[in-house]
Amino acid sequence: MAALLVAMVLLVSAGNILAWRYPDPDDILRLVQVRDLLAGQGWFDLDQHRIDPLRDVPMHWSRLVDLPLALLIGALTPLVGQAAAEAFAVIAVPMLTLGVAMAFTGLVAVRMLGRETGGWAVLLAGTMPLLIHQFQPLRIDHHGWQIACLAVAFWGLSRGDRRLGPIVAGLAMAWGLTISIEMLPLAGLVGAIFALRWLRSAERAALAHYMQALAGGLIALFLATRGWPGAQAFCDAVGPAHLGFFCVTALGTTILRHVRPLSTIGTIVALGAIGAAGLACFGWASPACLGTPFGTLDPVVRDFWYVNVSEGRPIWEQDAVILIPFAQIVIGFVLAVLLWSRAPEETRGAWLEFLLLFAGTLLLGVLVVRSLAFASLLATIPFAWLLGAALARLRTGGALWSRVAVSLATMLLIIPAAPFAVAKAVAPVRVSAAEPGEIAMSSCDLEASARRLSALPQGTVFAPLDIGPSILLETGHGVIATGHHRADKAMRDVIGAFVSGDPFSRLIVEAYGADYLVMCTDLIEPSIYAGRGGEGSLAARLVAGNAPDWLEPVETGGPDTFRVWRVRD
Repeated sequence: MAALLVAMVLLVSAGNILAWRYPDPDDILRLVQVRDLLAGQGWFDLDQHRIDPLRDVPMHWSRLVDLPLALLIGALTPLVGQAAAEAFAVIAVPMLTLGVAMAFTGLVAVRMLGRETGGWAVLLAGTMPLLIHQFQPLRIDHHGWQIACLAVAFWGLSRGDRRLGPIVAGLAMAWGLTISIEMLPLAGLVGAIFALRWLRSAERAALAHYMQALAGGLIALFLATRGWPGAQAFCDAVGPAHLGFFCVTALGTTILRHVRPLSTIGTIVALGAIGAAGLACFGWASPACLGTPFGTLDPVVRDFWYVNVSEGRPIWEQDAVILIPFAQIVIGFVLAVLLWSRAPEETRGAWLEFLLLFAGTLLLGVLVVRSLAFASLLATIPFAWLLGAALARLRTGGALWSRVAVSLATMLLIIPAAPFAVAKAVAPVRVSAAEPGEIAMSSCDLEASARRLSALPQGTVFAPLDIGPSILLETGHGVIATGHHRADKAMRDVIGAFVSGDPFSRLIVEAYGADYLVMCTDLIEPSIYAGRGGEGSLAARLVAGNAPDWLEPVETGGPDTFRVWRVRD
């Protein structure tokens, strides 16, 4: 089933592979980071040295995600060359990550529903669009690894034992948190389920072992990927304050495990006090981080960039198209409730824990739509049961109309987008070529067009945020900023230059010593700047082909929508 799933993903992604189209600018910058590492940049040096010529830009990403890419590229380059090695790695690593995620999810499905269901759960991952999006070829950013970490923690949780399962779950969450602080709610959710197990069955060891593994794993991985002496404290990545919180809570649950058993109310109060002590330690060590990681983001950057990163926004701010995959996940949750209600008494506790994990990921996905991928992973199990039940029904025979009805109903429940996909294939929606769109729909051909910039003398390029990673990947030029929030001062200046008119825009460009200015005119980002800045703004003038006289056009042979100017002295 795993091989069939990989074949399905590769087939569906064939268009992106043939066009060599990265799903997101973050995937491009990830490869830039790996190249820098292989070229000799230090393991603990996480600065992106070609972003923002005026300041250091430490990335909030983890070397744990760089490692498999770097190992594979480094091993294959002497045999096939760098280009072929990178091409293989950016396809193989997402498939490897998908394999890890579905192997552990399939094992849980086998434990809960039987061997056949485990196989179907693996295969049905291919029907979950929000899940497969994070594992498609060239999708090498960290989100796929986060999903894999949840799958491993889910396997540990489902074992129901006192030691091995909780330790595996704790180490998996430590790995995920080291990759991204976004895993913090899920780490808390898994811990809360272990705490509930303590309250339900007086099984106290599981929570203590989970917290010990989580705290110990975080310390080890922090030292391995950040290094203590030069470690800077940031709110958007695990730092000393976070380690203090987890050490306090791990110590507290360990002590509580060994004291005389308390009543249910007493245990709840004690666990709450442990959590409060951990938060007090965290607040004392890093009071600025008690808010959200983006609480200190520059207001201009928040207004123009952060609120337009749709995958980080709640579901009610999304386009209506998200409702179909969301409905698919909700159907999976309803099926999970049905399975819990029908489960025998001895397995009902395990199904309750599954429901709580599913409900938590679904709620998190409502608040941050990118997190619906976690809920999609869990939905594969009830859908696998549904498919198995439908096939069993079809094997028993019956009237033709009955078998057709069962087949259609099952398909619509598992793949609710199927009728819409058929309708789109029969009558595709026409999109105006002049309408600004996402990078994938742009006529700029960013990778090829950025590659043409290599013919220009090496310098600094002033460009919108979304195309900065392509310039870094394909050339030796530097850029002012990309869509990465630790460079929010440079991001603010890029936005400010494009929404302003002369003389302010020129002053900003010259302050950074930019040699070139580049714009792809049919992307959404320039249209936002032009719309907000008005007709006299730099963005509006460049889109209209009315560049100011301090910019000299440079012909690169690319599409008309990819425009390059040299900054005159």
